[in-house]
Amino acid sequence: MSRPMKHHHKPVLRRLRQRTTDLRHGILALDYVSSGTLHSRSRPCGKPNCRCADDPDAWHGPYHDWTRRKQGRLVHCAVTDDQARLIRRAIANRREIDRLLAQWEDETVLEILGPDRVTD
Repeated sequence: MSRPMKHHHKPVLRRLRQRTTDLRHGILALDYVSSGTLHSRSRPCGKPNCRCADDPDAWHGPYHDWTRRKQGRLVHCAVTDDQARLIRRAIANRREIDRLLAQWEDETVLEILGPDRVTD
């Protein structure tokens, strides 16, 4: 059973509702989304006559390796420079979504319990 809302809570709840709407729009604005880790590194080729054999600054690369979980298993994948750029953006977007969802959860608690009942 719900209690009648006190008059002074209506503006607060309107502001909370607007903030959750803004959070939803922030999530919808993101394009690529992915979890995982992207590692980029250079390495020697292993040929004894190549300049990379004696000079670490001449190593080949960068080579990009993307690691993520898929259906509970760890999956590794070598990716190109262009793919690495998109994956970096997708991982950053995923972290932003996680941050926005945490805010959305906080706003939901405020809206359900009311600002005067929320404790940290």
